[in-house]
Amino acid sequence: MRWDLFCKVIDNHGDLGVCWRLACQLAAAGDAVRLWVDDADALGWMAPSGHDGVSVIDWRDAEALRVAVAAPPPDVLIEAFGCDPAPELIAHFASAADAAVAGRQKHAWINLEYLSAEPYVERLHRLPSPVFRGPGEGLTKYFFYPGFTAATGGLMREAGLPTRQAAFDRQAWLSAQGIDWQGERLVTLFCYEPAGLAELLAQLDAGLEPTRLLVTAGRASAATRAALSSQIGLQRPPDGRSVLSISYLPHLAQTDFDHLLWASDLNFVRGEDSLVRALWAGAPFVWQIYPQEDDAHHVKLEAFLDWLGAPPSLRQFHRSWNGFGSSALPALDAATLAEWRATTQAARQRLLAQDDLATQLRRFVGQQS
Repeated sequence: MRWDLFCKVIDNHGDLGVCWRLACQLAAAGDAVRLWVDDADALGWMAPSGHDGVSVIDWRDAEALRVAVAAPPPDVLIEAFGCDPAPELIAHFASAADAAVAGRQKHAWINLEYLSAEPYVERLHRLPSPVFRGPGEGLTKYFFYPGFTAATGGLMREAGLPTRQAAFDRQAWLSAQGIDWQGERLVTLFCYEPAGLAELLAQLDAGLEPTRLLVTAGRASAATRAALSSQIGLQRPPDGRSVLSISYLPHLAQTDFDHLLWASDLNFVRGEDSLVRALWAGAPFVWQIYPQEDDAHHVKLEAFLDWLGAPPSLRQFHRSWNGFGSSALPALDAATLAEWRATTQAARQRLLAQDDLATQLRRFVGQQS
C-alpha cells in the first residue's frame, strides 16, 4: 500500500519522532510512505541514514504539492494528531475514493490521535467520522487511538525489539559514546523544566550511591544547567569526591536513544514517544507529561498511573515531578527502584501480549473498502 502521513512539529521533536517511527515500521512491512512534515530539521540527527521506503516531503513546498497532486493518490491518508493536511491533497485523495471502492481496493483516511490511558480512548477508537464539508466531503475519517489495552490501537513496537534488546551490550555502547562507566548507577534525564529538578539533583548529590546523570541535549541540558547555577554546592566538577557526576549528551538518533534507555538504571522521560520507549526498556522510569490547559494533563497522568499499577512512591514522585502535589520527591533507594522495576516489567509483559500499533493499523485499513 501507499501511505501519506502528515505531521506538524509542535512539541520540539516529539510529534516528528512518533511519525518517523510509524513511517519506518510501515515501510519495513513493504509499503511506500510519504512523510509530509512542516519542519524536518530534527531528522538530520534523529534519523541520519533515513529509511528505505520512506520519502520525506516539506509540505510548505509548493512544487512538491504540485507534483503530488499530479501523481496517483495514496491508498491511505493519515493526519497525525489532527494536523489538517493541505486541501489540495485531500481533494486529490477524495477524487480517487469512489474509483478505489469500485475496484475493491483498500482506501482509508485515518486521524491518528494522541496516546492516553483515559477511558474515552476505548470508546472512541476506530469510530467513523463522516466528512460533510470541504475538499473531503462525502468521505469518512476514522479515529485511531494508540493505547495500553486490547481495546485500543496498541503501541509502536518494531519487529524483533525484545531480541535486539536481549543482545544489547551495555558496556560497549557506553564506551562508544565516550562514557567511562565504572559501574555507578546510571540515570537518564530527558525532560522539559520539571518542578522537582533542583530537588532531584540535590538528592542524588547527597546520596550514598555513586550516580552518573546522563543528560540529553536541548531543554533537559538547559534546565539542568539552570538548576545547578542556583545550587553552588552542586557546581563542583566530578573529581571522584562527589557521588554525582553529570554527562551532557549530544542529540542521539532514535536507535541510540533506545540504547540510552536500555543502558540506564532509571529513566526520566517526557512526552509520548519516549514514554513508550521507556516501557519497552523495562527499567524504572518517571514520566513528565506535556502540560495542557486547565491542568487536563493531571487527569491523563493519573489514568496512566492507574493502568500501570504504580505503587504509592511512584505516584508521589510523578505528582511532584509534574508540579502538582506538595510532597517531597521520594528517596531513590535500592528497594524503591526494585519495586518500580517490577512494576515496569509487569506492564511490559502485558503490552508484549498485544499487537503493535502498525500491525493493528494495517489490519484496520485492510478491513475498509
